[in-house]
Amino acid sequence: MSHPHPELGPPPKLPEGGLRVTPLGGLGEIGRNMTVFEYGGRLLIVDCGVLFPEEEQPGVDLILPDFTSIRDRLDDIDGIVLTHGHEDHIGGVPFLLREKPDIPLIGSKLTLALIEAKLQEHRIRPYTLEVEEGHRERIGPFECEFVAVNHSIPDALAVAIRTPAGMAVHTGDFKMDQLPLDGRLTDLPAFAKLGEEGIDLLLVDSTNAEVPGFVPPERDISGVLRQVFGNAQKRIIVASFASHVHRIQQILDAAHEYGRKVAFVGRSMVRNMGIARDLGYLRVPGGLVVDVKTLDDLRDDEVVLVCTGSQGEPMAALSRMANRDHQIRIVEGDTVILASSLIPGNENAVYRVINGLTRWGATVVHKGNAKVHVSGHASAGELLYFYNICKPKNLMPVHGEWRHLRANAELGALTGVPKNRCVIAEDGVVVDLVDGIAKIVGKVQAGYVYVDGLSVGDVTETSLKDRRILGEEGIISIFVVVDSTTGKIVGGPHIQARGSGIEDSAFSAVIPKIEDALAKSASDGVVDPHQLQQLARRAIGKWVSDSYRRRPMILPVVVEV
Repeated sequence: MSHPHPELGPPPKLPEGGLRVTPLGGLGEIGRNMTVFEYGGRLLIVDCGVLFPEEEQPGVDLILPDFTSIRDRLDDIDGIVLTHGHEDHIGGVPFLLREKPDIPLIGSKLTLALIEAKLQEHRIRPYTLEVEEGHRERIGPFECEFVAVNHSIPDALAVAIRTPAGMAVHTGDFKMDQLPLDGRLTDLPAFAKLGEEGIDLLLVDSTNAEVPGFVPPERDISGVLRQVFGNAQKRIIVASFASHVHRIQQILDAAHEYGRKVAFVGRSMVRNMGIARDLGYLRVPGGLVVDVKTLDDLRDDEVVLVCTGSQGEPMAALSRMANRDHQIRIVEGDTVILASSLIPGNENAVYRVINGLTRWGATVVHKGNAKVHVSGHASAGELLYFYNICKPKNLMPVHGEWRHLRANAELGALTGVPKNRCVIAEDGVVVDLVDGIAKIVGKVQAGYVYVDGLSVGDVTETSLKDRRILGEEGIISIFVVVDSTTGKIVGGPHIQARGSGIEDSAFSAVIPKIEDALAKSASDGVVDPHQLQQLARRAIGKWVSDSYRRRPMILPVVVEV
């Protein structure tokens, strides 16, 4: 199996008649999915999503793909194909369209409705092209055919991209639910036809490649939900992704059956479910959904709240309820259902929320103790079946961490894809399809771009390191006034600590050490404030390390008079 090497340099010029594939996100991680296809000097982008931050990225709101490698080629982009409406596939679109608002967006009806609502908040009116399964559209030199796939959101599509260099097929996220709630199956006959025509490069969702067997049907959850609803004595609070229409449909069906009213909580949940209902993807019985403001008029056993926060996001509704920082207060006897999986990296945050809810007396039902979630991604059994249908000549696993990508490549090899044609890449690694063979040829910049409030890209790894130090070790500030001529101390040192675990009174032991260091430097003729600051930093840093085994951030200020 071919795989990237640290010594990879910039890619050479794309050979004439070749197809270049550059993933800018989604490989080696779950999220931030974005793949750039290039043929004949033109670009086609498939998806542009976001990644949500982990604990070691304090203060960060979102993580974007790095647009550096295409920033000077925005005029070459013929379109952005969106496979489905999840945030990890569409969340980065507003940030790319800020740089060039007229890049066409191509997707299904629901996907475009969700991204248009998001772009409205950014005051961008996009140019869109609505497609559906079976459609063929020429987008620049790329002839795109769209294929229905089943996922945990309606209207998901795979895309077959035909060029003179060959056909590449990108599955997007998919599974093979044989009893889907909306009756929309993954179109295996269409994939079989593509396989017969000849798939030169197959890019496949890898998320569940390590999981044996087949994913259970979404409808299997309904029996568990009915049991939970039947046993609940007071309010039921359900946390789900704001785009999981199929899951919300089952919640609505159970609420209707047990005579409860449903209120959506959270801006994204209200917006997305409103769009899904208006477009007919969500069937809502009359009078079932009520405004959250009317809940005081209902008994607790007549209420279902549907909110965001199933991943422990600190600002989401469920986390705020767990922290007693929300208008809806958890009370003894409430039932909370976390109707989603655990995205890798979010485990601690989710369990923190579960503990907080349990503390206030709620019964918490989650994937660990009940079957309230099934995955939206194909497991190993489905992937083997899929490869045998598609018969790809080259395979490139996408959408997954390293372990998922490798497991997916192994599955492809088992079904007959030559091992040297199973290309395991990572973000930024450039793969060229030339004369029917896919090979890694170089690497472009594809680091994390952090969104922090209104700031995009200004937060660096260095500043995140500083934030982590501040959070873990605290800060110590030193203020000293020196004579500008002699360098002698005329005021201070004054020392204050925050979050370091060191009492201010303890610093009396280190003040003589700082005074001695500054006095010695003055006698040596050193009067430069910057050098004096470094002397003070080293003196107090060594003392803190020796006395407390800590490494807080130290901010020395030397003022000349």
